[in-house]
Amino acid sequence: MLETVAVFILVLGVLIFFHELGHFLVARWADVKVEIFSLGFGPKLWSWKGKETEYMLCVVPLGGYVKMLGEEDGDEVPEEDRHRSFERQTLSRRTAIVSAGPIANFLLAYLVFAAVLASGLPLYVPNFDTLMPRVDSVVEDSPAEKGGLEPGDKIVAIDGARIDTWSEMTDVVIKNPDIALMVEVERGPDRVSLTVTPRSVEAESQSGDPIIIGQIGITKDPGDLAIESATPLHAFVDAGYATWRWSELMVIGVWKIINQELSSKNIGGPVLIAQMSGQAASQGAMSLALFIAIISINLGIVNLLPVPVLDGGHLMFIAIEAVRGRPMEERGREIAQHVGLFLLLSLMVFAFYNDIMRLL
Repeated sequence: MLETVAVFILVLGVLIFFHELGHFLVARWADVKVEIFSLGFGPKLWSWKGKETEYMLCVVPLGGYVKMLGEEDGDEVPEEDRHRSFERQTLSRRTAIVSAGPIANFLLAYLVFAAVLASGLPLYVPNFDTLMPRVDSVVEDSPAEKGGLEPGDKIVAIDGARIDTWSEMTDVVIKNPDIALMVEVERGPDRVSLTVTPRSVEAESQSGDPIIIGQIGITKDPGDLAIESATPLHAFVDAGYATWRWSELMVIGVWKIINQELSSKNIGGPVLIAQMSGQAASQGAMSLALFIAIISINLGIVNLLPVPVLDGGHLMFIAIEAVRGRPMEERGREIAQHVGLFLLLSLMVFAFYNDIMRLL
């Protein structure tokens, strides 16, 4: 348990550090005064005052921030420092500073992918077709064949519970050896109900202990999903392609959740990330690095959503200013930020709820 918590804090620390470092470095490049660079929120655990920036480590590790001079409405800016305040920068410089955080997250993923590919190892990049619970083939004389499953069937529910992904389907099957399951499938334009009873199979748990799991005898063609680099130099190009593919997958996933093609139960919070961090760490440093890369891409994409209080919200305000020729009124920004904060907190509560339901 303590090891999982430690790995979780390490993962969050790396992600937050790279994100905030992006904002910090570009702000310094633009000669904007950075007052605070903080990892975490709440009471300070440690701080150090540099020439003009206070560096802090705080109690709550679920985020961080870079506080720039003149960034917030109502900040008092000394006359001699006005040219170094965030609000006095050009639209292009402010856009660069705000965009630098998510870009740093994509860059972190790119560097991890490049290192993996340069070492000669293949890199797995899924697509949504391979993640969907669609049957490609049925093993002869298997529970699936006896129950009536056919190649091309898309499993949409088991015992009344919605199924969105191949992983969700296998989780249910594995946990129910010798138990009859009511399986609903889409077969062409029709919806068909079948009864399938997973057979018991002996396997090993992650800790190496013998366990009994269920199998029904269906397979899925993984397709050509592995990226391999011919030389270490090729890895730097291939890593860019891999970063694009993973980003595309996650954008599609977010969109499918918004339009309800995927269940919102797929949204996870800190508890799920902690569990997955522990599992990745147990498989070695390479698995943990790849996990950090994938979560980093996810963090970059989420931060670009046009929601006030996120980087995407700040970019939206800058875009509105560019179109109008002047900034939004302070009252309008305050209302938008309150709405954005409400949406963000609601999403966090919902993610925690999903985490708790998974544990139960």
